[in-house]
Amino acid sequence: MPSTTTDHGGAATEIAALHPDIIQSHILNRLDGPTLASTSCASAQLLSLSSDDLLWRHICNSTWPSTAHPTVRAAISSFPSAHRSFYSDSFPSVSSTRRRRTSHAPQTQLLISAIDVYCDDKLIYSKVKETDTLSGWFQSSPFRIDLVDPKEAVNAPLKFDGDDGACMELARARLRVSWILIDARKKRAVNIASAAAVEARRHWLTEDIQLRYATVVDAGDGELVQCAALLTFGGKDGGTFQIREISMQIEDMEGKILTGAHSLGVIDAAMDGRRLRSEVKAQSEAFEMFLRMKIQSRERKQRRERSLDMVCIAAGVAIFVGIWAFVLSR
Repeated sequence: MPSTTTDHGGAATEIAALHPDIIQSHILNRLDGPTLASTSCASAQLLSLSSDDLLWRHICNSTWPSTAHPTVRAAISSFPSAHRSFYSDSFPSVSSTRRRRTSHAPQTQLLISAIDVYCDDKLIYSKVKETDTLSGWFQSSPFRIDLVDPKEAVNAPLKFDGDDGACMELARARLRVSWILIDARKKRAVNIASAAAVEARRHWLTEDIQLRYATVVDAGDGELVQCAALLTFGGKDGGTFQIREISMQIEDMEGKILTGAHSLGVIDAAMDGRRLRSEVKAQSEAFEMFLRMKIQSRERKQRRERSLDMVCIAAGVAIFVGIWAFVLSR
């Protein structure tokens, strides 16, 4: 950001000459998060003014309305720089930087999910949900967080025309999901949803249309997994979209949903991981790479199983021949 402004007469004025209240109330409060972060690097004065938590709280609340919830606000207050730290954690997507496994288990006791669903950048659904991670049931069961009750549905202002292909592309282009996981004890957060849907397909059971917003992360030692926010919807011809399911899960390359204990390790590593800007193309390419590796992993597993079957068959034939040879020799 330049350090000068221009007055009505065309003369350049040092921004430092402006009163701090004017800078904050007429300039800084009009900036978005990335621009405000860049502005803070321009000078010591702007760094001090840009660190005001009220500025960052406004940015967080306008970017993710769910952060205005008392539970989320209380968690953010424990972060090193409050809303500024939270924004730094949550705005970029997590990178799939390789990480080594750690010997210690995550100390997470409670996961807070802050979820916002948008249609054409207009908020249509917002919710905060707390998940207790200490129970044995959570630790050993497949990790999954569900939001929408089966008896309720969320209306999206999109027309359902019955054409699967057209509906999928329409929803993929206009619907967006943000799913931020917060660990108040660790004082970290991570947004696990991709900037746009990386996949659209029919749900295997209900035949509803399902959008997947996924980021690929390294679970340790090069083991890739996908953290996915899933949005499932249907509707009647001529009616509006009915979002019937919003959920989150973590899958490995074999398609298995990780247990709670394993998922906590993945989330813990993702919170500590490097952040990247949310580039739709890069996220789609990472997901496509994950799918290719998933297919290769399945093919390797099938080859191993076929080889093992052949060994078992050969061993069975050898045993059978040996028994018959023994019987005939008597």
